[in-house]
Amino acid sequence: MLNERDLRELLDFSTPNLVLSVYLNTDPAEGNVDAYKLRLRNLLKEVNLPQDASAVERYFTVDYHWSGRGAVVFSSAAEKFFRAYPLSVKFRSLVHVGERPLVKPLKDLMESYGGYGVVLIDKQGARLFHFNLGELTEQQGVLGEVVKHVKRGGASSVPGRRSGIAGHTDHMEETIERNIKEASEFAVRFFEENHVRRILIGGTDDNVAMLRGMLPKAWQSLVMGSFPMSMTATHPEVQARAMQIGQEAELRRTQRLVDDLITFAAKGKGAVVGLEKTLDAINNNKVQTLVVEEGFRSGGSECQGYGHLTVKDGEVCPVCGSQLVSAGVDVVDLAVSSVIRHRGDVEVIPSSIAMEKAGHMGAVLRY
Repeated sequence: MLNERDLRELLDFSTPNLVLSVYLNTDPAEGNVDAYKLRLRNLLKEVNLPQDASAVERYFTVDYHWSGRGAVVFSSAAEKFFRAYPLSVKFRSLVHVGERPLVKPLKDLMESYGGYGVVLIDKQGARLFHFNLGELTEQQGVLGEVVKHVKRGGASSVPGRRSGIAGHTDHMEETIERNIKEASEFAVRFFEENHVRRILIGGTDDNVAMLRGMLPKAWQSLVMGSFPMSMTATHPEVQARAMQIGQEAELRRTQRLVDDLITFAAKGKGAVVGLEKTLDAINNNKVQTLVVEEGFRSGGSECQGYGHLTVKDGEVCPVCGSQLVSAGVDVVDLAVSSVIRHRGDVEVIPSSIAMEKAGHMGAVLRY
């Protein structure tokens, strides 16, 4: 399971030799094992690092269980460095070779799906869960004093009172408040120990509001949302709700990105949309952030010497004058690799009508 310590190791690792980074999507909903193995072989065709390519293929053949939605692998045979991380969230397949591991897509996944703390709260206690990249990594619970409910109604035995509440309701309210206070303190320790970066609270509106109000302000600011859920909910039910809220938050973020991209492109201010214009910006090393609609593919041609990309056949490279040849693979994949190689960012976003109308692809420019 990938954690912050692993991410820091990858960020700090550099070598005068080369590092092969492979992101392979293996979502069972999109293909089978044979199809993904073929996809891997095609991705590795352009990699001139035979030892590292063999190590990656061996991992997927021998060690990978094909039960998740993908894996990220880093290899530098010259440094005896090999790391592999199976993941339970979706991402785009890509290959990169450089002096450092390609960590940016992994960091983006961590930002969207890493460090979720979920609290289920009721009047007596709480259950706490930590989810990282779609997997349950830790769970704990706390149980306070039993809350004894009393029956309402009945005449008061105190002279001068016609009616009242039989039992000590003030004591019951104090018990509930004390239990939730203890749960909030327990939750804070849980959040700190697990390096939680976003919080979800499940329960009734009253219990959620009481717990949220008792959390320190620093932790209140990390609460992303709440939802009704029973304390007896199963782990998969809690996980599914947490992932849903995370996906909704990520969808809002990417929608803002698409809106800004299309607006700036329409004004001719630092952005372009459409495959041809985007490839032109990539060829001129102008792309700061490449935005690609998930699943978008296109054939095309490439200059083997300068990496010039185009969707057209039969042209010559404007840089060296040599004949462009069919890339033989998805030109969108080549575009992604080119942007990363030139230290740009890549955002793979869900399909949308707006992005489809814009040509499935666009870029925020450096200048």
